[in-house]
Parts: sequence; C-alpha cells; structure tokens
Amino acid sequence: MSGTATLRTAKAGTTEPAWLRNTLIGVMLTFLFLFLVLPLAAVCTEALRKGFGAYFEALKEPDAWSAIRLTLLTAAIAVPLNLVFGVAAAWAIAKYEFKGKAFLTTLIDLPFSVSPVVAGLVYVLMFGAHGWFGPWLQAHDIKIVFAVPGIVLATIFVTFPFIARELIPLMQAQGTEEEQAAQVLGATGWQTFWHVTLPNIKWGLIYGVILCNARAMGEFGAVSVVSGHIRGQTNTMPLHVEILYNEYQSVAAFAVASLLALLALVTLVIKSFVEWQFEREQKAAAALPPEKPSV
Repeated sequence: MSGTATLRTAKAGTTEPAWLRNTLIGVMLTFLFLFLVLPLAAVCTEALRKGFGAYFEALKEPDAWSAIRLTLLTAAIAVPLNLVFGVAAAWAIAKYEFKGKAFLTTLIDLPFSVSPVVAGLVYVLMFGAHGWFGPWLQAHDIKIVFAVPGIVLATIFVTFPFIARELIPLMQAQGTEEEQAAQVLGATGWQTFWHVTLPNIKWGLIYGVILCNARAMGEFGAVSVVSGHIRGQTNTMPLHVEILYNEYQSVAAFAVASLLALLALVTLVIKSFVEWQFEREQKAAAALPPEKPSV
C-alpha cells in the first residue's frame, strides 16, 4: 500500500476497502429510507389527500382535541414524576452501597422486559371493578381504571426506567469525589446536589426527559387496556387514531397520526440539539489548558 493510500485509510479510521464502506453506508441509507422516511412521507401524503381544509377539520374535531389534551396532560404528569424518581434512584444506586442494590436495578429495568399490555392488565387486576381494590374504590366513588388516573399510572409504569437508566451509568462514571469534596468544605446535601451533582448530569437528565416524554405521548398498549376507549374522555392520540382508522375515516386518522409524527420529529430535533450542545461543551473543556498546580 502506498503512503498516500495509507494516510487516507488512517484518516478514515478503518482498514476495510472503500467498496465495503460504501456498501454498508448504502444499506444503512436504504433501510432508513424504507423504514423511516417512506412511512413518514406516506402518513403526511394520506393526511393531506383531501387538502388542508379536511386536514385541519380533522384536528379541530372535539374528540381529536380531547385526545390531544389528554395526551399532553398525561405526559405533563408522568414526566415530572419520573424525573423525581429517576434522579433519586440514580443517586441512590450510583452514590451509595446498600443491600438489595442489584435487585433495585433489576426492578427499574422491569418495564423494558414486560409487555405494556401485561402492565395494563395488572392495573385492571388491581383497580378494576372486580380487582383487589375495586370494591373499596367503588364504595368511595374513586375511579382509577377507565379514567384518567389509570392512564397516568400505566404511562408512568412504562416510562419510569428512561431517566434512571440514562443517569445511572453517567453518575457511576463520575464517581463521588466531587460530592465528598463539597461536603468536606461544608456544603449541605441540597447545596451539593444543586451546585455539584446537577450541573454534572444536566445533559444526561435532559436526554432522559426527552426520551421519557416521547414514550409517554406515543404509548399505546398499556393505555389501551386501562382506558376503556371512551371517546372524548379516555382516548389519547394513539387510541384516537386507531378508532378513526377502524371506522374507515382514514384521512382523519392520518391527520392525527401526522401530528404525533410531528411531535416525534420535534423530540428528535431537541435530542439532536442536546447531543450537539453536550459535545460542544466536551470539546470546549478538552481545549482548555490544564491548570497549573499551586505551589
């Protein structure tokens, strides 16, 4: 191999021939087009098949507005609760040693391995009319299943690992030296968290919140089981799309689906911005000259 070719290969960071690299890139782009770009284009095309008038009419329909409001409300409740749990769980697992730590980590991963439909059935078993707490809830006129509380609970269950799982490896890699130094200097627990721990995990935290919010808005399986599919009351946007499609209102169904896709794309843009900002800070920190040791 000539010196020029060797230099070119070193810059590419690989020893594979160019044809293999180009083939892999082509396969990747083909899959992206077939399974991402083409379906999104089909959704938008079908949503606008009868023009913008029919599109906006489908979104202005009362049941559609109810589904949009319920989706946003559910995400607005589930994400902050998962934020508190995720930070607390990650802090406990990464910063402390205690019995049952491995078991707690396994429990956090449970929603990743359990089908959302099964999670919904568990809530029906617990809070349904014939469930464990059903008679007591009925006696006190409290509705969990087939109501908004059940939807929120099911959404929290399927989304609570996202923030914790994003923070645990990050906080474990950072260690406890900075927190210990802050405490030695007289900082309280809250001061240590706000001025030391939180700045170090802020990008991972934002990234986890974005993923959690995306899953909360798009969840179907668990919510479908506990919602009861009551139009205008317990239908989120994914459930409303299913009902419209089953009623052969394809334009309206794809209009609401396109709004969900738009929310997903906005989430992707925010995620990309967070990653770019994080890499920018990392490069800026690496470019700083090392501090000279004090004499």
